[in-house]
Amino acid sequence: MLAGLAALTLLAGCSNKTKVEVVNQDKENKIIIYQVFSRLFGNTNTNNKKWGTIDENGVGKFNDFTDEALEAIKELGVSHIWYTGVLHHAMVTDYAAYGIPGDDPDVVKGRAGSPYSVKDYYNVNPDLAIDPSKRLEEFESLIHRTHNHGMKVIIDIVPNHVARVYHSVTNPEGGEDFGTSDDISREYRKHNNFYYIPGKSFKVPDWSDGYQVLGGEAHPKADGFFDENPAKWTGNGSRSPQPGMHDWYEAVKVNFGVRPDGSKDFDELPAGFENESCQAHHAFWQGKEVPDSWKKFRDIALYWLDKGVDGFRYDMAEMVPVEFWSYMNSAIKMARPDAFLLAEIYQPHIYRDYIYKGKMDYLYDKVELYDTLKNIIQGHGSTDNIIGILEGLKDIEHHMVHFLENHDEQRIASAGFAGDATKGKPAMVVSATISTSPTMIYFGQEVGEPGDGDAGHGSETRTTIYDYWGVPNHIKWMNEGEFDGGQLTREEKVLRDFYRKLLNFTMESQALMGEYQEIHSHNRAHTEWYNERVFSYVRWKDEERLIIVTNFDANDKFGFELQLPGEIMEAWNLHEGTYMLEDQLGERTLELQVKNGKAETRIDIGPLESLILDFI
Repeated sequence: MLAGLAALTLLAGCSNKTKVEVVNQDKENKIIIYQVFSRLFGNTNTNNKKWGTIDENGVGKFNDFTDEALEAIKELGVSHIWYTGVLHHAMVTDYAAYGIPGDDPDVVKGRAGSPYSVKDYYNVNPDLAIDPSKRLEEFESLIHRTHNHGMKVIIDIVPNHVARVYHSVTNPEGGEDFGTSDDISREYRKHNNFYYIPGKSFKVPDWSDGYQVLGGEAHPKADGFFDENPAKWTGNGSRSPQPGMHDWYEAVKVNFGVRPDGSKDFDELPAGFENESCQAHHAFWQGKEVPDSWKKFRDIALYWLDKGVDGFRYDMAEMVPVEFWSYMNSAIKMARPDAFLLAEIYQPHIYRDYIYKGKMDYLYDKVELYDTLKNIIQGHGSTDNIIGILEGLKDIEHHMVHFLENHDEQRIASAGFAGDATKGKPAMVVSATISTSPTMIYFGQEVGEPGDGDAGHGSETRTTIYDYWGVPNHIKWMNEGEFDGGQLTREEKVLRDFYRKLLNFTMESQALMGEYQEIHSHNRAHTEWYNERVFSYVRWKDEERLIIVTNFDANDKFGFELQLPGEIMEAWNLHEGTYMLEDQLGERTLELQVKNGKAETRIDIGPLESLILDFI
């Protein structure tokens, strides 16, 4: 059955049109997102001491994103940079000389702090500035540099929770901090920003398994006490005044008008409103009494748009009611119709609500495509399982961002994932070419960073987001500011070249924004030696026609006569004769023979090899 992606209802999260009007919509080229952990990107210090201080282990700066660095990222094949960890979050490092005292280590994860425990939404992390007093200006300069290199800027917004001590030193005129006007005598009130536990004081978690704050280092504030009275609900929703060490103890949950019993203290969208335009959603909320937290986050988003930010990645968006997203995202799109809105969501049964009701542009495709590909890479799953994923998401495939690494997931090269970065290559081809959706890679992925080393808080296999650290393979690519990969091994250079070829091809290909059909099932049924470690499909638009074949096996090569089903022969108007095919990832040229009602090409594919075959 043909899965004509271009003919599907592909509603951009806040299109000016209604859901039912956006059919056969022309889409631009592929979006390629480069996620970079800002604190780590420019750090060239390889000391990597566990629980190391900023002086011992170093830290990257906004200014490390030089013109040379940004041009090298652009040349990799990138359209958007997601600068992770930009906002000022809770941290142990003291900037009291700039009016920014360090935070209590008992409620900070790691020494450098979690980027998802924001303490000031109107300013940026002082660690990242050459001059902390001018940190906002330095970030604004980075925004301008990024735009000058033809890329767009994404930052995080974390609506579900904020740091236990939230205080902005740069609130706009008339603005106030979260919680300032709360009635702390009540567990819940509609316009309170937080939930409270009246009569109870906060207690630091009981640490277990030998865990010690700052690794046991003496610190005047690391005394097992944090003054919060009454205690607030913890970021992940714990209602205990003493959260567990695996709770989000460093953060407090924001109240979005959901009562403790789960009922909603705000207007709900009318039935069928998922079919309405962004303008209709924006108009719906005008004049309605919404919780104070809604207004605060709307104003935060508009503030950063005014600074030149092009969009947001929303942390744990599913923990916030979808009605808030209708309010927030429609307001954003009224200000910036082209704003990029990406939500971290892990529950497939609510995907469509957050796209159509919540007006999201894009969602994480983690629990379906990512998890499936990871299982295949690790040898636990069959490529047969990919088919159902695409079939189940075909009406929203354009909205599902594909990735193999990010700050939450294990590095491909880590022992906990594949132990070898090259084992991710077939999955990367599938991830980047199987649909019209954006592709995301994580800095260091393209040079095989394994995420080794115990930084302090957290675990190995994931590059730390909590501590000061250097990223070894990435540092080799930086090559003392040349950003030319001069210190990489031959194997690492080959890997990066693979990513460069693949990503640039996907950005330029019109077929990848067109039709899709898997030909795997047909070949499983009709082609000798074709097997479940191989996957194949076709993509096409106008005159560009692609045959894509991947081999996930790390040890074996396979040879077979790959067949095109009859409906593809008809759709592509293939007549009897010989057609030449050229591989876009390598230098091979193949023949497609059309004879006696069959279309076949001989495929000899090596371990972990992929072919993107285009008609010459």
